[in-house]
Amino acid sequence: MVEPEVAFAELDDIMHLAERLVTFVIKRVLANRRQELETLGRDIAKLEAIDLPFPRISYDEAVERVRAAGGTLEWGTDLGGGDETILSSQFDRPVMVHRYPASVKAFYMQPDPQRPELALCVDMLAPEGYGEIIGGSQRIHDYDLLMERLRQHELPEEPFRWYLDLRKYGSVPHGGFGMGIERVVAWLSGIEHVRETIPFPRTIYRIFP
Repeated sequence: MVEPEVAFAELDDIMHLAERLVTFVIKRVLANRRQELETLGRDIAKLEAIDLPFPRISYDEAVERVRAAGGTLEWGTDLGGGDETILSSQFDRPVMVHRYPASVKAFYMQPDPQRPELALCVDMLAPEGYGEIIGGSQRIHDYDLLMERLRQHELPEEPFRWYLDLRKYGSVPHGGFGMGIERVVAWLSGIEHVRETIPFPRTIYRIFP
């Protein structure tokens, strides 16, 4: 994973950073590794067409789009692989789905002040059916709220003591995301399965590098 964490950042800042990072990676790969992409048989034109800004849709809209396309996604559940494929096929570049129900996301994600049942989070879905390549959010920076969410999720307090202490004496709005390196490589290379992009995969015949 590539995991930037940014101080004084809200959800919009995180989405802006994520889309700029992905477009930068694409442009560098096209500039420096075009020959390898051609060897792999990648349709380079699809990568060349990707540019800012990326489309952004709410979770509410994502549910509507999936159901309109024949999917069975119910509001309040997380997106499955099939749902992600339906959504990503509707765009020619990565799409960012934001503000999922807090119940399907991690306890440390900041609730939406307008709709507290939602989390200020985002997933970036790569086109061509490759699914999620980035997941991130604005984090809870208030100690009391973070403790409340920890208890709501019925998680033990002691293993998270260090994490709670980061907020104990005050913090600032901040956020971050994780970008799956193997997932991005699979998408950019046009490789069918992510297992082919893992440098040291663990299989039934191999558990050590």
